[in-house]
Amino acid sequence: MTIRHLTVFAAVAQQGSMSAAAKHLYLSQPTVSQAIRELETHYNGLLFERLGKKLYLTDRGKLLLPHARDMIRQFQQLEELMQNQGQSSTLKLGSTLTVGTCLTPSIILDLQKKIPELDVYSFVTNTKNIEQKLLRSELDAAVVEGEIHSPDLVVLPIIDDCLVLAAGKKHPFYRRGRIHVQELNNQKFAVREYGSGTRQLFEDYTLRHDLKIRTTWEAHSPQALLNAVLYNQMLSVMSIRLMHHEIRHRSVRVFCNEAGEWNRKFKLVYHKNKFLTPAIFELEKILHTYQQLELPSVMGVLEQE
Repeated sequence: MTIRHLTVFAAVAQQGSMSAAAKHLYLSQPTVSQAIRELETHYNGLLFERLGKKLYLTDRGKLLLPHARDMIRQFQQLEELMQNQGQSSTLKLGSTLTVGTCLTPSIILDLQKKIPELDVYSFVTNTKNIEQKLLRSELDAAVVEGEIHSPDLVVLPIIDDCLVLAAGKKHPFYRRGRIHVQELNNQKFAVREYGSGTRQLFEDYTLRHDLKIRTTWEAHSPQALLNAVLYNQMLSVMSIRLMHHEIRHRSVRVFCNEAGEWNRKFKLVYHKNKFLTPAIFELEKILHTYQQLELPSVMGVLEQE
């Protein structure tokens, strides 16, 4: 059994088929099939079973997979350490969509000023996808707004953030100073996709307050939601960090949650077994410089009672 066998096994488990794993690894399908057969012979049992056109892990395969990923991760870290003599030349940085829109470009600039030789690969998606990529060692670290569930990931809350209710000039709420939570019932909302930390926080809120909103826009892009607010009389709940320009020019009216239920933190996340390179330590320092949240001088209030 070699690191090559484990790499092929992990790829088949992730891709769900020999052909897809072969394409992912730039290998021939017979090479992949042979590696799996050798691994199954070595461990005296099947690692996959076929249902339809897809392969699924057996109980033996499920037992092996997390250990295989740990060994692959450790091997990659050893290679990185020895080839770069302790200095990582590449940082694979994940960001959730809100963070990627309002902070990641500035964070990467700051990182490259501190470590000029550093190449940063940036991947932006929702919290659920980022968590899976960290667990599969496809990212070195990430900054997220949503909840992380895996106990194998280290989560460090650092940057203050809060969601606000946004209304455009054509919406009746725009000229209001205060609105009551129950006035959100039956309102049209533009919301993020499933898997988004922003959506999860807002959905938890609607359940607690027994709200029945009308989801009429759904999008991965925060800018698409903001456009729905500006031009289509939608309401939306999003990070206040996404609307500094619109707030300053009074093209939107924002309402803070009176009870603080929409306050949250952006978090630095990495695998508990990750070798922490100088780039990751520098990333953490930079994130602390963005910790404080700048609030507008005038905001509306969303009342709870």
